[in-house]
Amino acid sequence: MFKKTIVKLAAPVAVGALALGLTACGDDGGDSASGGDSYKIAFQGPLSGDNVALGQNMERGVKLALKEAEAKGDLGFKVEYLAVDDQGDPAKATAAAQKAIDDKSVMALVGPAFSGPTNSAAPLLGRAGLTAISPSATNPTLTEGHKYATFLRGVPNDNAQGAGMATYYAKKLKAKKVYLLDDKTDYGVGLATVAEQGLKDAGIEVVKKSVPQKTPDYSATAKDVVNSKADALIYAGYYQDLAPFSKKLKEAGYTGAGISGDGSNDMKFVELAGDAAENWYLTCPCTDASVEQATKDFAANYQKEYNVAPGTYSAEAYDLTNMVLEQMKGLGKGKVDRKALYTALSKATYKGLTKEFSFDENGEFGGTDIYLYQVKAGKIAYQGNINELAGS
Repeated sequence: MFKKTIVKLAAPVAVGALALGLTACGDDGGDSASGGDSYKIAFQGPLSGDNVALGQNMERGVKLALKEAEAKGDLGFKVEYLAVDDQGDPAKATAAAQKAIDDKSVMALVGPAFSGPTNSAAPLLGRAGLTAISPSATNPTLTEGHKYATFLRGVPNDNAQGAGMATYYAKKLKAKKVYLLDDKTDYGVGLATVAEQGLKDAGIEVVKKSVPQKTPDYSATAKDVVNSKADALIYAGYYQDLAPFSKKLKEAGYTGAGISGDGSNDMKFVELAGDAAENWYLTCPCTDASVEQATKDFAANYQKEYNVAPGTYSAEAYDLTNMVLEQMKGLGKGKVDRKALYTALSKATYKGLTKEFSFDENGEFGGTDIYLYQVKAGKIAYQGNINELAGS
């Protein structure tokens, strides 16, 4: 999933270590933390700037896992949280990753959140031996040939998401012609490429166009969609651009189906688009933590902690943080270092609330489940597994 976009939102999180009431960590060099019993786990993603809502969803999941582990008190060591803000921007991702790398107390990094920043930061993280375990970076090329030495993907990639979109349009909505638009980001282009192939394989005519993020006016593109006579549309990008685009589509008189991916699956899309968001389909390799039985306790605890429901990838970030903690605990007091932790994680199987996590030799997650949502009456309503809904 994910990269960078339009609406400016204030971030309530300072970049740096957030105490969470835990003992301060040493930073005296080497792979092991000072004294062998005090460590940090970082999260890298957009904690300010255009995509802050998506970053906050995951950050809160990470922090909740750490707080619960502290309260349980059986780890045998102390853990702090380190916020690493890349604003969802590949140009800022290396400096953000370096912040985590330079803090020798950091044993693992949850993230990067977006595909573009992952492409930028993963080489540095790999050279430093620091695990990057992402709950949301979905571009399929990130794991090709294990090119990033310490990158682990904890979510189905866009080969599954793009194929799910194509299957739903072909088998459920019986689309004949689809207008496919990407935002020129690593995420958007990757998702659109897979969707295009799936649509063509199903015999659906495709009109494809690329329009960069932060386009000042989507009027011309909206008119092009209407004039194409397409009965369905895929937007491969983020909510900050989908929102103004969907408004222009409504003004232009578009009445066909619209679907977008996990980069748009956030209530900020609905807030920004208003009634133009109504009936849009949204996909995600993530379930709704407020609906699934396995995650209901997590959702209640998250709501109590943050006074808001879990968002896209909140539960997945929570799960991956607990996976990291479990492997740290398994290594034992004084034996946790970056190399040992990556080795343990890369070979581990962990039963989380959302799914069972394990990785192949390239760091790829093996699952393929994609879920469908739809905006109804100003809310994002969970529909279920997209392939099951399509009857395949």
